[in-house]
Amino acid sequence: YNHPQRETRLRCNRCERPICSECAVLTPTGYRCKECVRSQQKIFETAQALDYVAGVLIAGVLSVIGSMACYLLGLFNSWFGFFVILIAPFVGTIIAEAVRRATRRRRGRLLFRLVVAASLLGALPPLLLDLAPFLFSGSGGNPLAFTFRILPLVWKIVYIFTVTSTVYYRLTGI
Repeated sequence: YNHPQRETRLRCNRCERPICSECAVLTPTGYRCKECVRSQQKIFETAQALDYVAGVLIAGVLSVIGSMACYLLGLFNSWFGFFVILIAPFVGTIIAEAVRRATRRRRGRLLFRLVVAASLLGALPPLLLDLAPFLFSGSGGNPLAFTFRILPLVWKIVYIFTVTSTVYYRLTGI
């Protein structure tokens, strides 16, 4: 119906309109036209305006608390940073579940993206605290000194990536 000049035997399994292969969207239940997919997605966008504010605030605050707690406990320092691999998914899960409870499990693509962005921004302070001195002072050519200065930064980046990906995974339900 969008491209009447094209031949097709494919029909939308919801509205039964003929669709070409360019307009067909594969869903778990079969092929659907783009309009049916869009109308179905609107049903699942249930987030309200207050949910966006609450989700961003909760995610940002909990992310700052989690990252600063790891920073103050010294988990990012030198060789003990591998504990970040165990702690970061736990922090991400706490953030996602707190946002879910605060929003009463309402959903929205923009909500999920904003919460992930707030989690990312909240996890940045420890990285920024250590990045400034690293950039403005030299290691004096000593490779061991360089290693001990770069390793905490690597663990902070691993932490940030793991927390944000966990929040995204838990909220979108991939």
